[in-house]
Amino acid sequence: MRKPFHVLLVLGSAAALVMVSGPLAAQATADNSVNVTSASPALPFSQNKQNEPAIAVDANHNSIVVAGSNDEIDEQACSSQFPSNPCPFTPGVGVSGVYFSFDSGKSWTQPMYTGYTARGCTADFSTPVSECAQNEGPIGTLPWYEESGLVSDGDPGVAFGPAPGPNGFSWSNGDRLYYSNLASNFPAAGAFKGFEAIAVSRMDNPTPTSIGNKSSWLKPVVVSRQSNTTFSDKSQIWADNAASSPFFGNVYICWAMYQGQEVSPYAAPAALQVAVSHDGGTTWTQHQISAAANNGQRQPPDGCTIRTDSLGNAYVFGIGSVPSAGGQSFELMSVSHNGGATWSPPAPVVGPVHQPGIFDPVQGRPEIDGIAGARSDLAPAPSVDIANGAPTGNGATNHMVMSFVSSRATANEKPHVYFTESSDHGVSWTAPQQIETHGDRGFYTAPAISPDGSTVYVVYNAFTTPYQANTSNPRDLVGVVMQGTVNSSGVTGSWSTLNRGATGDARGSSANSQIAEFLGDYVYAVATNTFGAAVWNDTRNAQDCPAVDTYRENLQQGIALNPPTSCGATSTFGNSDIYSFSSAP
Repeated sequence: MRKPFHVLLVLGSAAALVMVSGPLAAQATADNSVNVTSASPALPFSQNKQNEPAIAVDANHNSIVVAGSNDEIDEQACSSQFPSNPCPFTPGVGVSGVYFSFDSGKSWTQPMYTGYTARGCTADFSTPVSECAQNEGPIGTLPWYEESGLVSDGDPGVAFGPAPGPNGFSWSNGDRLYYSNLASNFPAAGAFKGFEAIAVSRMDNPTPTSIGNKSSWLKPVVVSRQSNTTFSDKSQIWADNAASSPFFGNVYICWAMYQGQEVSPYAAPAALQVAVSHDGGTTWTQHQISAAANNGQRQPPDGCTIRTDSLGNAYVFGIGSVPSAGGQSFELMSVSHNGGATWSPPAPVVGPVHQPGIFDPVQGRPEIDGIAGARSDLAPAPSVDIANGAPTGNGATNHMVMSFVSSRATANEKPHVYFTESSDHGVSWTAPQQIETHGDRGFYTAPAISPDGSTVYVVYNAFTTPYQANTSNPRDLVGVVMQGTVNSSGVTGSWSTLNRGATGDARGSSANSQIAEFLGDYVYAVATNTFGAAVWNDTRNAQDCPAVDTYRENLQQGIALNPPTSCGATSTFGNSDIYSFSSAP
C-alpha cells in the first residue's frame, strides 16, 4: 500500500550521520518473548499471517498494554481455484488485529467479535473451493467496520490518553484507547471518496471482561479529508497524556496523503498531513505539514511519528529530501506550540541517511535480505519518543530519543541500527551511534524512553545472514530488545541486550501475491518508569516453501508463471507472527 521511494541525505546544522561507537559484541541472551498473536492458526496461509506491529501502554494504569498488527486471521485460505491469484484478500474482510495484556505485556489475549468474515473458508493450497463463505461470523479484528460501510485495512497505530468528561479531560474520567488504521470502502458502500482513508476506533477503560464486548468499542470515525484520487497511507497516532500540558487530552494522527493515486505513474504528490482532535476523537481538524511535490528533486516527509512533551509542544517526524542538500534525505521535524493549530515547516534534524537494500524489479521497491526479499522502504524512517512525565507530567526531562536504520553510503552496505537523542526540544541532536549487536543487519527499529527520562529501550528486527542473490539459502531474521541508561549529562549509554528472540527464516513470510517476502514497515516499543515492552515481526514458526522459492526466483529472471498452489497440507508457510518482550517484574 506504499509508493516506492529512494532515500539519500545531507548535513547543515543537523546531526551528521557518523559512527560514534561500534556495534555491541554478541551476548548470550535468553529468549523470554511471548507470541502476541498466538490465537492465529499455524496454517493455512494467509490466515496465519501477521506483521507490522504497534504497542501502547496506559500511562495511568501501567498493567494495561495494547498491541495492533496487520492480521489476516479472517481472510479466506488460498485455493487452486484461482491459479493466477490463489491467495487473495477477501473483499470486505478487515485486517486490523487488536490484542490486550493486563499484566504489563507478559501475556496476551485476542478478543473475538462478530463481523464480516471468510475464515470459514478452510481450503488449503491444493483444495479447490466452489465458493468461499463470506458472511457474518467470528472476527479477530476491529469491530463495527462493516456496519459503518468500511473495511479495516491495517497499518495500525495505538495510543492511550485521558477520557473526556463534562469539565474536559482528566484521568479521573477514565482512560481512552485510540486505534488508528487505514480504511477502505466496504463493497458497494460509499462511506468516503478515494481509495484509502485514515480511521480511528476508540474504547474506554479496557478490562479483561469489557474487551470481549463489541459494544465497548465506539464506531470508527473517518479522519482524513478525501478526494476521488486520495490514497492516505501509514498513519501513526498519539494522545497528549501528560496532565501538565495545556493541551492535555489532544489526540494527533499523522500520515502521508497520496493525492494522485491510480491517475498517473509519473505524478503522485504526497503531502504529510496531521489531524488533531480536541474532543476525544469525535471530530478532527486536518493540517498539511509539507509541500506535496514528489519528484527527483523533492520527496515529502514519509514514515511519520508524532509525540508531545510535558509542555504541550507537539512534534511530528518523517523522512524526506532536502533540495538545498542536493536532494539528499534527512530525518525532518515539524513542531506545533499551540495544540496543533499551526505547524512549523519540516526542518532537517538528523542525516544524511541512506536507503539500505537493493531495488527489486519485481516488487518495484528496495529489499534488504536478498532477491524477492523483505521490502525496506521505511527502514530509515525515524521513530521517536519523549520523556514527558506522563501521566502527571511532573519531573519530566522532555528528553527525546530517535532510532532508525541506515546504510552509510552504498545500497548493499551493511545496514546499521542508529540511535540519537536531544536534550533541548529537538534543536540539536547527538551524532547517531550504532547500537546493534555485532553481526546483525538492521531492518526496522523503534525506541522508547521512561517518562522520568532515566531509561531507554530500543527494539529492532535484523537479519543475521548476508544479502542473498538466490532464494535457496536461509535468511535468518531475529528480534532484539536493548536497554540503555541516560546519565546526568543527558547521554544514553551502558547498552545491554534484554532479550534476543529465536531465529526464523524470512523466506517463510509472504505477500499474498507470493512474489516476495512480507514483514511490513515497522516495529514498536513503549516504556514506563519501571519497565519497557516491545513488539516485532517474527518468523520462527514459518516454514520455507521450495515451490515458492522457485517461483520467486523465476520472476527475478523474467519468467512469468502462475504462483504455486501447494506447499504441502501441513506446511506452515506464511506463518509470520508478532512476538513481544516485557521487562516488567
